[in-house]
Amino acid sequence: MQIAVTSQNRKTITEHAGKCRKFWIYDTEKGVVVGKRLVEVSMEQTLHASHQQLAEPLAGINVVITGSMGRSLYDRLMQSGILPVITMDEDPDAAVAALLSNTLDRLPIDPNHHCHEHGHGH
Repeated sequence: MQIAVTSQNRKTITEHAGKCRKFWIYDTEKGVVVGKRLVEVSMEQTLHASHQQLAEPLAGINVVITGSMGRSLYDRLMQSGILPVITMDEDPDAAVAALLSNTLDRLPIDPNHHCHEHGHGH
């Protein structure tokens, strides 16, 4: 399983999953982290911009952990078979460990989180 964590600053879990360009990718096997790498996508490859399919560096992910995301992205990820997880935790390593042990505190989607920078109808 691959878990992507939004981390624009490369240190903490950051908000705005759709606009994030830097992700920690955790490779896991049998509930254990076996690899971790930082990937960066272009503006055109962000989750927000890539409506049809995920950018190559994110193509194999099963879970996205983030500080926030809008309903449209949440629904799109779910429809693609990717579990979106919103959390207040800031430490990527700790959040992944908590997710794997089923103890990560999850937040609901923020109903007031909207994107206002484009002309799409969402």
